[in-house]
Amino acid sequence: MRHLIIFAHPNSQTSFNRAILDAVVQTSQQLAVQAVVRDLYTLNFNPILSWEELQAVYQDIVPAEVKFEHQLISQADLITLIYPLWWMGFPAILKGYLDRVLSHGFAYKTEEGQSVGLLGGKKMQHFITIGNNVEIYQNMGFAQSLKDCLVDGLFNYCGITDIQHELFGDIHLIDDHARHAMLQKVSEKTRENLTALLEKKHDN
Repeated sequence: MRHLIIFAHPNSQTSFNRAILDAVVQTSQQLAVQAVVRDLYTLNFNPILSWEELQAVYQDIVPAEVKFEHQLISQADLITLIYPLWWMGFPAILKGYLDRVLSHGFAYKTEEGQSVGLLGGKKMQHFITIGNNVEIYQNMGFAQSLKDCLVDGLFNYCGITDIQHELFGDIHLIDDHARHAMLQKVSEKTRENLTALLEKKHDN
């Protein structure tokens, strides 16, 4: 079984997002699940989808670096995204990654004038950090909007319907005890999702 982790934070060494990544990887290792980490900033992934690339995709011409990401996604049973929320969206490098990698013919196709997702059967989890308070986002309707657009809306379109996400707020204000509790939650959620997949494979 394979676990693909897509990590997008410019401080790849000492950020809280990095601590989340470490917790996810460690939990995978404890369950003997192969974890593949794509640290987009360290990889210096090119997030720019050019007009030429966009047109070529419809002729089944895909750049080698994008084909490699396609392979990793295809092989993954669980896909984890770890990122900070910036201006109500993904960091640009992650948005560009998704623009290029969730391409026509791989993530979706057009059939009788309708778009059909091609990535069904995969489980996904998002761990999202925000500088603001989660309860404030919930009360203002932002949390639901983010779920509808960034999480469910985008990936449902590609056929992924088994999705969980967690918002971790007040990142710049909380103490070490609160951070530890958040990391415990990350580990628990990851363990639950991986265990469910392992049990499903065992039953099959």
